[in-house]
Amino acid sequence: MDAPLAIRARGITKCFSDVVALDGIELDVTQGQIHGLVGPNGAGKTTLLGLLLGLAVADSGRLEILGTPIARALAAPDGVAGFVDGPGLYPSLTARQNLAALAALRGQDARTTGIDDVLDQVGLTDVTDDRASGFSLGMRQRLGLAAALLSKPRLLVLDEPSNGLDPAGKKHVHRVLTRLAAEGTTVVLSSHRMDDLEALCSEVTILATGRVVFSGPLSKLAAENRELDYRLRTSDRQAARQLAADTAGIHVDDAGARDAEVLVVRALAPALDELVVRLVNAGIAVRELAPVVSPLEAAFLALTEQQEVIQ
Repeated sequence: MDAPLAIRARGITKCFSDVVALDGIELDVTQGQIHGLVGPNGAGKTTLLGLLLGLAVADSGRLEILGTPIARALAAPDGVAGFVDGPGLYPSLTARQNLAALAALRGQDARTTGIDDVLDQVGLTDVTDDRASGFSLGMRQRLGLAAALLSKPRLLVLDEPSNGLDPAGKKHVHRVLTRLAAEGTTVVLSSHRMDDLEALCSEVTILATGRVVFSGPLSKLAAENRELDYRLRTSDRQAARQLAADTAGIHVDDAGARDAEVLVVRALAPALDELVVRLVNAGIAVRELAPVVSPLEAAFLALTEQQEVIQ
């Protein structure tokens, strides 16, 4: 049986004057999934996130969120929370006061909405009584996440949630999002950070010029991708280079290796597997083997550049 969908979009089109922001978008997002949205500037990501949050309505097409068809009215669908273009905060209010004001706007009792709990979840317990005007970008992002969590959403929509976060803050937010997904909350996030998407997302959608050019599991994206460049560090560079040159499907890129101890080889995964076996059999230790550019980033560049050529 197919898993229930948190988002089902069919033929979604949105124009602003003579600019086509979204052109026939088809999208399925399974409940309890962290789904990444990626694309170059102007690809339509912000417009799509706005539709999910009820900040705009489509010109045509069908959109269902959490099993409910979305009417042509500007209102946040029930069970949906998040932010686009950064969270909206009151700079003169403290973190706690910002969340209390938001609760009041929603008709909630600030004393029972779990403000302290969500502030603790996002790691802002120590600054609950500090004014938001003094917050760093990363702290504002975390306060925006706390505001979204207040309503205990079943669908969380986030635009660049890791923007401005230091490594510790990013790790904290990743842990929160992973826990929410494990508990059944669907998360849709847009990011330019490919490492964040690869660490968090089970599936991604790539947009280019308002169209979906890929949507599916990261594993499928990697399988469909072209050859990748890999950094290869071994215990014997010269012998490894000779083996690589003699292995079918392996291209050695001497110009790409800036480190004298590293080889850069271009290959599909099966040829790379064969090279690793040959290295081990020859008694050469493999100390590092990693893509120069991640599979997601390589596919993103290839697919979006291909779409620009078609246009």
